[in-house]
This record gives sequence, C-alpha cells and structure tokens, in this order.
Amino acid sequence: MDNSNNDIAVLAAKKKKAIVKTSVIGIITNILLVGFKAFIGLISNSIAVILDAVNNLSDALSSVVTIIGAKLGSKQPDKKHPLGYGRIEYLSSMIVAALVLYAGITAAVESAKKIAHPEAADYGAAAIIIMSVAIVVKLALGTYVKRQGKKVGSGALSASGSDALFDAVLSASVLASAVIYLIWGVSLEAYVGVVIASFIIKAGVEMMIETLNDIIGKREDAETTKELKEIICEEEAVLGAYDVMIFNYGPNKNYASVHIELPDTLSVDDVDKITRRIQANVFRKTGIILTGIGVYSFNTSDDEAARMRNAVMESVMSHDWALQMHGFYADTVNKTLRFDVVISFDADRKEAINVLYEEICAAYPDYKVMIIADVDASD
Repeated sequence: MDNSNNDIAVLAAKKKKAIVKTSVIGIITNILLVGFKAFIGLISNSIAVILDAVNNLSDALSSVVTIIGAKLGSKQPDKKHPLGYGRIEYLSSMIVAALVLYAGITAAVESAKKIAHPEAADYGAAAIIIMSVAIVVKLALGTYVKRQGKKVGSGALSASGSDALFDAVLSASVLASAVIYLIWGVSLEAYVGVVIASFIIKAGVEMMIETLNDIIGKREDAETTKELKEIICEEEAVLGAYDVMIFNYGPNKNYASVHIELPDTLSVDDVDKITRRIQANVFRKTGIILTGIGVYSFNTSDDEAARMRNAVMESVMSHDWALQMHGFYADTVNKTLRFDVVISFDADRKEAINVLYEEICAAYPDYKVMIIADVDASD
C-alpha cells in the first residue's frame, strides 16, 4: 500500500495548489471590484452599489479563509490526529457560508432602511459602464471558481463560486434599477435589493446545511456504494459484499470498511491474499482506502446447512422491514446458527430482532441462534 499512500500525497498536494491559486485570483479580483464599486457608490450616493462593494469585500475574506483552510487541512497526520486534518476544510466552508449569510442579512437590512428613508441617487455614464464590467467579471470569476471547486473536490471553493454567481445577479439587479431610474425616474434599487438579499440568504443557509451534513456524516450516494461492491466482487472467490461503511475525513479522503462472503474451504493464507488484492484494487479505481475487511464464512459442502439457509431467508425476508439477509452460517455439528439482517430505519430495531429470534428459535429449537442487526447505511 506504499504506492497508494504516495498517490494520496500527490493528489493532496495538487488539490492544495489549485485551491490556493484559485483563491488568490478571487482575492485580487474582489479587491479591485471593491475599490471601483465603493468609489462609484460614494460619488453617486447609491446604497445599493455600496452594499455591493461590501459584499465583494466579504468574498475576498472568504477566499482568505479558504486558503487558510486548505493549508491547515493538508497538514500531515500526527499522533493526535492519525487520519489527518482534512475536515478543517469543512470548517472553512462553514465560515464562507456564514459570510454569505451575513452579507445577505446586511443587504436586506440596509435595503429596508432605504425603502423607509429614500434618497435620490445620481448615476453617471461611468457608473453604468463600471457596473456592467463588474457583472461580467463576477460571472466569469464565479464560473471559474465553482468549476475548480468541483474539479478538486473543495466544498469551500464551490461555496465561494456560488456566492460569486449570486453577486453577479445582485449587481445586475442594481444595474437594472439604475437604468430604470435614468430612463423613467423611478427608484427601485432598494426593493430589488430586498429581493436579491433573500436569495443570498437562502444560498447561505443551503451552504451551511450542506456543510453541516458533511461534518455530521451522511449516507454515501448509492452509485459510489454500488461501484465499491462491484469492484470487490470482481475477485473470483468473493460471493458477496455487504455492510459497506464509508468514513469521510475531508474532501477526497475516504476510508471504508466492508464484509465479504467467502467459501468455508479457504485457508487463512488464501483470505489474506484476497483481502490485500481487494484493498489495492479498490484504491486504484476509487481512491477509497479499505481499512477493514470482515469475512463471512459460506457453507459449501453441507446440504442441511444450505436447506436451513433457504428456509431462514424465506422467513426473514417475509417482513417488509427486513431489507437484506447475509453472512449466514450454520454449524450443524455444534448446533449454532448465525446471520446478519439489514433493518429499515422505519422499523423498531429491538422489536424486529425479537420477532426474528422468536421465529428462528421456534423453527430450530436445538440451535444456538445469533442475529446481528445491521444499519441501512448503504443498501
């Protein structure tokens, strides 16, 4: 697995470099926009333009936070944090989301004040041109940053890109209200500001919820789990892959555990070789590191055990809340029987297990029964 570790280090270094480069571009661009917009806002007495400048300043700060998050997140593992510092990036994403939310709330409050106490703005040709250019620049910046965020798997960059695109919409509304004021003498900038602020607030809340889900831990998407199982089952001796659990320790840094079903005729040496091949194959194709592979033994030569398996399967799967049964093994000599059942989150797990114990123990009173209730985490 040494080569795997080297590959991870190379990917992490490339990601850090891309995040820093993109964030620096964002900082420089936003600082320039802040200067131009603040100047235009002051000379034209436009609260909307001034708020737009403040919003760009928050974007620049967001980029600074993203760089700090990327640098801290790329720190090498140590005794205190053996799995690294990748999750720090989620904290930086949360800060970016908070800044977006703050900017939206500030814009809403200031726009409301403008509605209550209106002041005439004085837009000139220079103001219109600069605002138009700023919109184009912001759209280009937002698209670029968001694309880079998806490319390197950085939630912080994606959040910054989304924020930039929303800023372009906000700037466009300010420009539209300025044009309407110049043509018809009707001032709408404060009202437009309130509407756009609500969209910014919504975006900030959604970013925060998404980042919180990453921090808390969420169900892995079905496609990733399916791909992982398919790769594992490419190994000829593997009869099935179950109980996939993926643990995230930062963007593009995933560890996983799985149970595989193998024939009971294999030696420990055979199992060792198989699990090592699986680990290498999974990392090469997905970048996921399998830290643990549990093994279920499958009866291959006991006809009575095979009949018991079919009977127990039929009994278990007759319940709607039983999603899957696996890991079945019956020792007909020592009279023991064990298997796992994936139980739906909609069912009472304790009650479901009691029902299964009553049914199976009644059908096989001479056997010592062990039933493990698995969480519906991936299937």
